[in-house]
Amino acid sequence: MPEVIDSKTIFSLLEVTRSIQKTIADRYKNLYWIKAEMNKLNHYSHSGHCYPELVEKKDGKIVAEIRSILWKTDFQRINQQFIKLLNEPLRDGITMLFQAGISYDPMYGLSLRIVDIDPTFVLGELEREKKESILKLQQEGIFDTNKKLPFPAVPKRLAIISVETSKGLSDFYKIINNNPWGYRFETTLYPALLQGDKSIPSIIKQLSILAERTDKYDAVAIIRGGGGEVGLSSYNNYLLAKAIAIFPLPILTGIGHSTNETVSEMVAYKNAITPSELADFLIQKFHNFAIPLDQSREKLIYFSKQHFLRERNTIAQSMQRISWSSKNKIASEKHGIQIFTQRLQLFSDQFLREKRVSLKHLDRLVKLADPAQLLKRGFSITRSNGKIVTHINQLQEGDQIETIFIDGKITGTVTHKEEDHGQ
Repeated sequence: MPEVIDSKTIFSLLEVTRSIQKTIADRYKNLYWIKAEMNKLNHYSHSGHCYPELVEKKDGKIVAEIRSILWKTDFQRINQQFIKLLNEPLRDGITMLFQAGISYDPMYGLSLRIVDIDPTFVLGELEREKKESILKLQQEGIFDTNKKLPFPAVPKRLAIISVETSKGLSDFYKIINNNPWGYRFETTLYPALLQGDKSIPSIIKQLSILAERTDKYDAVAIIRGGGGEVGLSSYNNYLLAKAIAIFPLPILTGIGHSTNETVSEMVAYKNAITPSELADFLIQKFHNFAIPLDQSREKLIYFSKQHFLRERNTIAQSMQRISWSSKNKIASEKHGIQIFTQRLQLFSDQFLREKRVSLKHLDRLVKLADPAQLLKRGFSITRSNGKIVTHINQLQEGDQIETIFIDGKITGTVTHKEEDHGQ
């Protein structure tokens, strides 16, 4: 009971919370169907109970939030329904329609006790989001943008967005690295979350990093193991699908076994149902390049051999002709050389005789021109100032002269000169 102090009615905290508890219990006696997003499941394996965090969002912002309780037995029953219908267990990030009672506890506050969840509603929500994303991408004119990119003839350098421990990634590596043709792939892993709402910003972040490194890769592969409709719901997200659609390199997806394509798969350059199928697609690209190349190589070898064979025969025939022709030509040349040698010998002898006669003639002329011979014959040589005098006009009266004879010389002075004008 409340106390009265100084005319004030005072309630204890327990009394207030119990009053709220009773009011809510009286007011909300029934079970209610409620739509909300399960932000986090909060399953505790040691007890088996779950304490889901429920939110409602508008324009990406949380406008309402409340905690809830899902007891072990209810969780096991509901989880089995999800696995049977959706091939996926309950998980974070799904929008669901659930039946719950409203309760208040003085210790734990207001909460919703979940007793049932409709798995078919979850499927409907996924389909609605999928259609909205497709419509937005089509209206923006980017739905087929990635598909229109040119694909390299040999997609050797691959950037892979996946989880290192993913079985799907392991299968992918096993096929491409152990292919019997020895094709070599260069792969770089960019780790990211691949399931739940957190996978959306995780994958987008890695795509933004890769957008700055497009010169290093030929294509990007998003690889994930198998999963049902719920597990793939994040791939219907508009923002993720848009990031894939406008990416500057071809994006390849191998994200599950579902036959119902997600929007991200639709806008990607190539969608493979499984990572193994994606690996086969890449190997086939190598085949498409290598097989015509091998055929061309075989043709080149064949035609080269044929060409060499023809050339060898031609050379052999030419050698035979050359051998026969050479023998005849050598004999002819030998005969010509003999004739030339004989002629050269005759010409040389005649040339030498003529040169000997010329030399004798020149010798006589040289001897005749020798001053000593002239002096012996009675001639003399007159010099004036060291120069030989050949004409009288070179001398003047009074000049000193020197006259040379065979056996000596005399000097004198010109006292008179008489010119012979008849000469």
